[in-house]
Amino acid sequence: MNEGPARTAAGAIKVPTGFMPPERSASTEFWVVRHGESTWNIQGRYQGQTDVPLSLEGRLQAAMLAERLVGQPFSAVYSSDLSRALETATLVAERLDGAPKVQIDPGLREIDVGVLSGKDAVQIRQEFAGYLDALRLDPWATRRPGGESMQDLFGRAGSSFRAMTARHPGQRVLVFTHGGVVRVAVGLALGGVPQNAWARLSVMNTSVTRVLLSAEGGTLLGFNDAAHLEQLDQATESDDVLGPGERGSSEAS
Repeated sequence: MNEGPARTAAGAIKVPTGFMPPERSASTEFWVVRHGESTWNIQGRYQGQTDVPLSLEGRLQAAMLAERLVGQPFSAVYSSDLSRALETATLVAERLDGAPKVQIDPGLREIDVGVLSGKDAVQIRQEFAGYLDALRLDPWATRRPGGESMQDLFGRAGSSFRAMTARHPGQRVLVFTHGGVVRVAVGLALGGVPQNAWARLSVMNTSVTRVLLSAEGGTLLGFNDAAHLEQLDQATESDDVLGPGERGSSEAS
């Protein structure tokens, strides 16, 4: 017979031991946004740290995110120094409560794709077959030729998130960055990401991922929220971590 929850001698319900989230006063809530669509996204070209501007569609995506966040309060706004992220940040920040200044952090740059920059999926398959084989075997530690691995990116961008966390305890911070760095934020929130999971984390342009981070750990609050784009015909998901065409021939990097 079910006798109901156990009670203490004083008659109070004894709550089972469970997961304890990070203490809010010592944690930072990050809203992490991937930039709007770039001109190279349209062309299906790897971009990495090449400074590529937003497309017309990308500016429209940023405007729709700005409309969604209008009047929202954030203690600080940070952005990668690459123009596709910084332009997205600028378009949104001016609509926030108090129109906070956008602070630039180069540590939030996309993964460095090295000599793959500017190339499309067909060129990479033809010219870098050995790299692609290595990437399939070890997607975490394999470096892009002349560039970074996901392990390298996790270390670099992770340092930026840790610095922001120390700077803004108990506050809410808006970050504009890139698909690879969004994955880093998820990994920090989860205490790491299972092997080969990076390719399963689709990150749409101007989507919002929310994480709570502290020195002790983190919590994933929400992932890839792009509800503000529901009226648009497209919102590119692929990026420089997976590359153009990795999830279908219709996608761009």
